[in-house]
Amino acid sequence: MRLLVVLGALLAFIFVVAYFVYSLQPSDTENNQEDNTISTSTAVQFKIEKGEGIREIASRLSSEKLIRSITVFKFYTVISGTAHRFLPGSYTISNAMSIPEIVKEFTDGGKNETTVVIPEGTTIRDVEEILAGAGVLQKGVSLPKDPKLFEKEFPFLEKRTSLEGFVFPDTYRVPLDAPPEVIVRKFLETFERKAWPILKEQDDWYNRLVLSSILEREVITFEDRQIVAGIFLKRISIRMPIQADATISYEKCDGKYKGCEVIRMARSDTAIPSPYNTYQRLGLPPTPIANPGQSAIRAAIEPQKTPYLYYLSAKTGETLFSRTLDEHNIKRAKYL
Repeated sequence: MRLLVVLGALLAFIFVVAYFVYSLQPSDTENNQEDNTISTSTAVQFKIEKGEGIREIASRLSSEKLIRSITVFKFYTVISGTAHRFLPGSYTISNAMSIPEIVKEFTDGGKNETTVVIPEGTTIRDVEEILAGAGVLQKGVSLPKDPKLFEKEFPFLEKRTSLEGFVFPDTYRVPLDAPPEVIVRKFLETFERKAWPILKEQDDWYNRLVLSSILEREVITFEDRQIVAGIFLKRISIRMPIQADATISYEKCDGKYKGCEVIRMARSDTAIPSPYNTYQRLGLPPTPIANPGQSAIRAAIEPQKTPYLYYLSAKTGETLFSRTLDEHNIKRAKYL
């Protein structure tokens, strides 16, 4: 009887040790030799806040599927003497990392800055979401959007009512503890360096910036953007609405394209009462509808004169041009 108890205890001990060793391994390491499947690793930005405890950290690691066991993670930090040595900061953690490797990252200390990519065609509200996802902005915290706060440093903001269009798309290194106004200033400095030299020689530079933001959302290639810029300017000159769907989307999506891609424009949307409704109102909208890159800005400054008055973005991504409404409608029926 005593032998059975000893054997049972030994088996239990072996099981616990095996489970402990198993749980220490990377969470993407699966025993898939039989079916030869391949695990894919993913990396995420994981931020440890000042004063955050082991329980909360372990729970978040588990929810991100970065560890196999909350209990084993906590136990390992206790026996390794690292439970109270985690340093606040931002870490790049992968599910290909073992618990000891993750713990070593946390005790070595995180980076005090991170890389943030602002794509062309995003809005200020999109940028806020990108910054929050990178751990730069706390959820619920907004960027300052009043141009008057920055116009002394950046005179091109005088008389402007929005910072939309001035958040220049680029790759930024941003301190994790940077105040929101410092982040905006970094965006404006980049605009001043990369976009303002292109725009400043234009008497109607702000209109060109507004136009370039529409081109950024409507058309893909530089050459097609030049042609569409010419079409828009021709329509304005003959007092014809420019009828740009992107301006309707800006209004309908409340200035936030991320997460709004699945919302399709309906015919009834062309009747929305808004200064951004370019189906109902003549000319350009009052502000940019996105933050354009250099290509779109150059296309707005260098429009191409053509006999076309209509354009169509086909499902293939190709832009089709027409001289007459009848020709345009035939292409709509064929390609949409």
